[in-house]
Amino acid sequence: MGRRKGGNKNPDPGGGQKGSSSNGLLDAATRMSIAGGEEVDEVMEERIDSSNLENPPASLALIGSDKTSADYYFDSYSHFGIHEEMLKDVVRTKTYQNVIYQNTFLFKNKVVLDVGAGTGILSLFCAKAGAKHVYAIECSLMADMAKEIVQANGFSNVITILKGKVEEIELPVTHVDVIISEWMGYFLLFENMLNTVLYARDKWLINDGIVLPDKASLYLTAIEDAEYKEDKIEFWNKVYGFDMSCIKKLAMMEPLVDTVDHNQIVTKCQLLKTMDISKMAPGDASFTAPFKLVAQRNDYIHALVAYFDVSFTKCHKLTGFSTGYRLNCASSSLKTRIISLFRKLDGQGQDRRLPTGSKLSCILKMF
Repeated sequence: MGRRKGGNKNPDPGGGQKGSSSNGLLDAATRMSIAGGEEVDEVMEERIDSSNLENPPASLALIGSDKTSADYYFDSYSHFGIHEEMLKDVVRTKTYQNVIYQNTFLFKNKVVLDVGAGTGILSLFCAKAGAKHVYAIECSLMADMAKEIVQANGFSNVITILKGKVEEIELPVTHVDVIISEWMGYFLLFENMLNTVLYARDKWLINDGIVLPDKASLYLTAIEDAEYKEDKIEFWNKVYGFDMSCIKKLAMMEPLVDTVDHNQIVTKCQLLKTMDISKMAPGDASFTAPFKLVAQRNDYIHALVAYFDVSFTKCHKLTGFSTGYRLNCASSSLKTRIISLFRKLDGQGQDRRLPTGSKLSCILKMF
């Protein structure tokens, strides 16, 4: 029972960094390796970087700029399509809106810092909720659009758009009361924007200030995906009568971003990491997590799938959202794009079937 078929689903910049760098994927620092235990015979390493993205499509062009297509790609958050995609993620955006509008006591007469503001939508929510002033940092060319948006909606006296990297910006104030950001990327930590939020927290947040969201948890589970394997991996065995099977190894190493049907899930989910954004140190985003996935049915394992939950615990009522389906330990039924690590779990190139109740033991490293 595979996913919908489609093209290459490599991670794009749409899920993460908006405030700390203009280089998009160039600065993505999330790398992961999974070392096998009793059920896995090889070490699998997945690197999420931009080494194969040096020559983006020539048709791409910056808004109001003479920059090259390469400049466009590495300033990818200047492209309105990415922001359209994020704004149309109704579950995420409405969650932020509800948190702000239903908890105005957190924002009334407070100085707010929006890290990675994009179009300025979170800043607008905060201003409408009664914030004394909102400083919105955006490093891409979208900052220019955000200024126009703020002006068009009559909030120029409340919202100040600051164009640049968080690490290089000097705020007109020494402290802020609230830091808000939509920093989460694929695999939660893809593009490493969390460290930018932590930098802003340590530099500007008052002692009793709040960070929103303030809790995040990362989970892992395993799925079968025979349809995708046949369509995208076995395809290379014979292409128009020619053997191109040497490409299969590369195809299996590429991480994917896609939706997963609930019926594909083979194992129980495993909590890998819970982070308290208000207290954690920057180095805590790098970690090693041993885990065991227990098979719930007798089936093949074709991929490992990561998803995450985020929570706003300072609200009147605990609020949050998840990128996971309603699994055993997920808190939401939201079904959205997640990163799937598609690779054979057997060093001999054979599919691995897990009998019901058996365990897949691995170690995940994020660094």
